Amino acid sequence: MSLLLDIAEPGQSLRPHEVRPKDRKRVVGIDLGTTFSLVAAVDVAGKPACIPDDGGRVALPSVVCYPPDGGVLVGEAAVVVGQKFPTDTIASVKRTMGRSLADVSASEHRTGFGLEAGDGGMVRIVTSHHRVSPVEVSATILKSLAGRAEEALGGALHGAVITVPAYFDDAQRQATKDAGRLAGLEVLRLVNEPTAAALAYGLDQRREGLFAIYDLGGGTFDISILRLTQGVFQVMATGGDSALGGDDFDHRLSEFFLKEMGAVDVTPELLQNCKRTARQVKEMLSREEVWEVSMDRPQGEKFTRRVTRGQFEALIADLVQATGAPCRRALKDAGIRAHELQGVVLVGGSTRVPMVRQFVKDIFGCEPLSDLDPDQVVALGAALQAEQLAGNARGDMLLLDVTPLSLGIETMGELVEKIIACNSPIPTARSQDFTTFKDGQTAMAIHVVQGERELVGDCRSLARFELRGIPPLTAGAARIRVTFQVDADGLLTVSAQEQTTGVNQSVAVKPSYGLGDAEIERLLREAMVHGEADWRRRLLNEARVEAERVLGAAGAALREDGDLLDAGELKRIKGVMLALWEASQKEDYEAINRARETLDQETVFFAERRMDRSVRKVMTGRRVDEF
Repeated sequence: MSLLLDIAEPGQSLRPHEVRPKDRKRVVGIDLGTTFSLVAAVDVAGKPACIPDDGGRVALPSVVCYPPDGGVLVGEAAVVVGQKFPTDTIASVKRTMGRSLADVSASEHRTGFGLEAGDGGMVRIVTSHHRVSPVEVSATILKSLAGRAEEALGGALHGAVITVPAYFDDAQRQATKDAGRLAGLEVLRLVNEPTAAALAYGLDQRREGLFAIYDLGGGTFDISILRLTQGVFQVMATGGDSALGGDDFDHRLSEFFLKEMGAVDVTPELLQNCKRTARQVKEMLSREEVWEVSMDRPQGEKFTRRVTRGQFEALIADLVQATGAPCRRALKDAGIRAHELQGVVLVGGSTRVPMVRQFVKDIFGCEPLSDLDPDQVVALGAALQAEQLAGNARGDMLLLDVTPLSLGIETMGELVEKIIACNSPIPTARSQDFTTFKDGQTAMAIHVVQGERELVGDCRSLARFELRGIPPLTAGAARIRVTFQVDADGLLTVSAQEQTTGVNQSVAVKPSYGLGDAEIERLLREAMVHGEADWRRRLLNEARVEAERVLGAAGAALREDGDLLDAGELKRIKGVMLALWEASQKEDYEAINRARETLDQETVFFAERRMDRSVRKVMTGRRVDEF
């Protein structure tokens, strides 16, 4: 009989490739949803599971109530008390994250609480006796989930991965990260919800190829096209709408009920009651063909109605159809056709609606995958990513997400120079060199913008900063390198450095409020519709900028060496300069370019005389052998 001994270095595990339970860090994945939020963790065997509350429920309603008598209630408790204090109960706060008052349309804001403009332009929520930011409300939800996890896992959390819609912009992502920090969480990473869903399905291990992730939750819709190859999750394209989801289905049913009961004075209490009933009816009609509705009228008597699945589908048909355009665009951006997909994954509770499932099947031409609970799949995937980042799991999994819109800076003529293109994989860092426009220029204003159009006025402004300390050189001599860095969370940092002196300036782009997916959709659509007109406008502006530069240089040359010209030559050059200036005031970029070329041709002899004078000046008083 032979004995085998395990040998290890002092202080190291006998099996260094395995993580011992005592070495495991307590980490979780959190799906911070519009309607419900969930927290999940991975067990020692590597299997993720959502953590239930004391009542065995894994889904926490994303509702917070601030009762007039003080305190804060979260989840089911807030829902129950909210019936008594509707104007103090906040739901669907995710739709206001990182957004301004103007961004939150009336159609999105269907709750009893009020809204006002807060500090820095961010929206602020107003209850009957309280003012609070969306970040604070979200932090309260996150803190409740973290407390549930700590109790289940037996100690304080090391960190969390929080999911966000793929189309959340920089401000919305930053607001989510701030909420996590305010809740006392170490945010390991923000992960796009569709990518988290793909992780939960284990698509990297089960199969490879192209997959679509169709995510229709309570308040947001996302579509992502992923290429999965040997554990690498590469997002090819994204699309969506941050103001479209199950809440909108509920709203259509609520309006139907109010119209049927003839309600004129809609109180917050009645609105809450209708919304709660609508959600129940929506869920039941996903399983049944007919459901009976019963609730109190404002006058006190009962309101009863039989609602069929057909009636419900007629109310929401246009909302379901609205998810089609982002799907088709995502396929186009990824450069593929629907039949090339290996599968479509359904995510979000709203995908339980039979009409939605049929629509997905029709648009992609295949039966969607729905092995896992669509309500839990995002949290499960986030938990797997948290394990990876914490070092609890070993593997070669790599996530490559993309930027939803192009990022660039403003150049002369109010033009946009794109540095990071739409749908570029992140994290990424890209640089581009620029130069000064005027002689002796010692500072440069950097204006960071986001969008697909050619002119600054048609894109969204993200940030402005100045680079000072540029050497006072002639125009075009200085070299300023502008670098854009987008991290794994999708957050942007921009820096500018003058190459000869090394003087540097940078800014973490944190706009005070965000750009919703509907706005992103509009910007992309406008970029396509106005593409040719935008390009012509760009050519015109570029021609005008170049004309201004040439006229400035010619004027400076005349002031310095005009004595080299006789009266006739001076008159001819000034005439050509005037012709270029007049052309630059018109809308014809080709005419401007012709006038500029004429000026170049008419001043060749003048440039030669200036060169001769410079050479004579340098050689005066010097011997030939000195050169």
